[in-house]
Amino acid sequence: MSQRQALFLFCLLGVTTYVSKSIVSAASGDSNVCARGRESCYEAGYAGLTPLQGKGRDTWYRWTGGDIDAQGNVVGDQELWRILAVRTHGTVDLLQAVDSRYRDERFKRFGVINDPSCTRANAPDQYGLWLDSCLREDAMGPVGEPVGVIGLRKFRNPKFDPKAWNLASYLADPAKVEPPYLIGVACGFCHVGFNPLHPPADPEHPTWQNLHPGIGNQYFREQVFNTAKYPATRELKPSDFRWQVAHAEPPGTSDTSEVATDHIDNAGTINSIAGLNFRPMHKEVMADGSVRQVFHVLKDGADSVGAACLDDPTEKPGVSDTACAALRGYVNIGVCADAWTSLHDPVYGLKKAQTPFDVKRARQMSIPCNESWTGTVARLEGLEAFLRTLAPLHLADADGGIQYLPKDEAVLRRGKIVFAENCARCHSSKRPPVGYNGSEVQWFRDAVLRKDFLEGNFLSDDEKYPVSEIGTNAQRALATNAERGQIWEEFSSESYKAAAPVMVSGLVDPLQPLLHLPPVEATGGRGYYRTPSLINVWATAPFLHNNAVGLYNGDPSVSGRLAAYENAMNMLLWPERRQGLRSIRRTTERSGFEFEDGNSVCVARNTPIDLIANVHVSPREHFGRTKLLDNLLCQITGSGAMNGLFLLMDNAPDFVQDRGHTYGAGLADADKRALMEYMKLF
Repeated sequence: MSQRQALFLFCLLGVTTYVSKSIVSAASGDSNVCARGRESCYEAGYAGLTPLQGKGRDTWYRWTGGDIDAQGNVVGDQELWRILAVRTHGTVDLLQAVDSRYRDERFKRFGVINDPSCTRANAPDQYGLWLDSCLREDAMGPVGEPVGVIGLRKFRNPKFDPKAWNLASYLADPAKVEPPYLIGVACGFCHVGFNPLHPPADPEHPTWQNLHPGIGNQYFREQVFNTAKYPATRELKPSDFRWQVAHAEPPGTSDTSEVATDHIDNAGTINSIAGLNFRPMHKEVMADGSVRQVFHVLKDGADSVGAACLDDPTEKPGVSDTACAALRGYVNIGVCADAWTSLHDPVYGLKKAQTPFDVKRARQMSIPCNESWTGTVARLEGLEAFLRTLAPLHLADADGGIQYLPKDEAVLRRGKIVFAENCARCHSSKRPPVGYNGSEVQWFRDAVLRKDFLEGNFLSDDEKYPVSEIGTNAQRALATNAERGQIWEEFSSESYKAAAPVMVSGLVDPLQPLLHLPPVEATGGRGYYRTPSLINVWATAPFLHNNAVGLYNGDPSVSGRLAAYENAMNMLLWPERRQGLRSIRRTTERSGFEFEDGNSVCVARNTPIDLIANVHVSPREHFGRTKLLDNLLCQITGSGAMNGLFLLMDNAPDFVQDRGHTYGAGLADADKRALMEYMKLF
């Protein structure tokens, strides 16, 4: 009964991309050279971009899929966010979430990044809405206007009727009246973060120099922001189960399968993007039987069709390698929403089961969908060209970073050898040459000692490995949306769908932790994680695909990032220091939830959140509307009495968040510390 669907916000491309040092990295500009004021700093931060790369940069920061077509229909992804505001009766409403009265505490509250070209509003606008005051942009194309938060764009609502407008009615229920504006989402909303090399003195008031397009927003509190209202007394309360789900989601993660829902609470890390030019590619079989060289995109490698979804699917290496993964990302955040939200119940996923999104049919049936799709395709070459400029961010280049670099050459050398012997097999794109018959470990020992080992190294083989081997939490690997017959099946390869089944074991009973649950078989492509890149690892803790290992300190300074890195590495290499059973997400107090049909569910305090959030049931069928059953459920949930009922229906019964990846646990303590020192150079 996946309550989290009502809170969703997803971020484009869980892909770790890669970088060229020939281009000055984003946000490297100095405020002193911004001759035309704050907005020109955006331009100054990208010295050396070609016109094509510059267009890609603007796409990353500003493109939502378009504005309106000739008939006045909404084209961009802002259509989805309006649909969600209506269907949830305002629980999710980005127009309310961007209220300017929160500007001076947006980072603290929500982890979102303020647009340096905007300031706090001094008064409401003509419609009574508090929206940031922003400098006029020199923007090309239908990209809307800045609204004060990086990656969010404001558009005129073609359905707005000034005569019918009533602010109080809108705030009470956005479904009752059309607002003057719509809010769209660009890639940068999730992927632009604070620059590790030049962090802000005040995270609430960054300059363009303090931002980086590819580091990922590690502080973003997705569902807390999505449900934000001003004042805070209008927001969800802890007594609402949706509040419990929202506040349990780790900062810096995004659940990309909330709409369309897979009924699994499986938020994943917003990856750092660097080194795309050196990312390994893999042969995958497409739906038509052809074989392509593609990237393994998303945590589970599900978006793996290269350019096969394009009208011209010709492979263009280095030009369109990320095309369909990018398109799936844009669709996921709302492009063609008028078409694909009709294929399922977009909020709770209970009224209508998923059916596959047929791109060609949707474009034929919907003019706005076709216009948004083709407009996005026209920008993809520039987008990929821009992403290929993003270089690794080295600690040595950070403000004050030199003081944190390894100083003992013997320790550094030992760290390199430890990496070669224990990590490089998966975490290096530099491999022994084809036909090499010697010792692989010795080849890596020799390679890591070369001065150029880290240059052009993606620090991942980008291969998929079964979660049964890695041992990490399996919820994200059990996602179903890319399976055959599910909504995004066209974006996953036949190789993905035909992957060998995986038995997920080591599952702990969250109600009786001394007991274990039976293994779960993952089929249809599920049950795998691709190897993440270690580029920028010094700046991107906590670790693992769900940010479950390590300290979250909310501190984007160089010292703060390194404190998080040290803590995460300690937990990674000394697994006994992890939270273990304490990482099971539980409700903080008795809570409840009311469904659209009037049915309600009561959840006891200390109940494992995913015991409820991962279950796909209809309350009418299973609970009815009597208060007797509601109260009974509240009394026994979490006590173990309902173990069989809920756990047997759980779509991903893996509750311990920080388990697995214990490969370094057996190393000597001195070797662990040497490895930690070496990895600061990544």
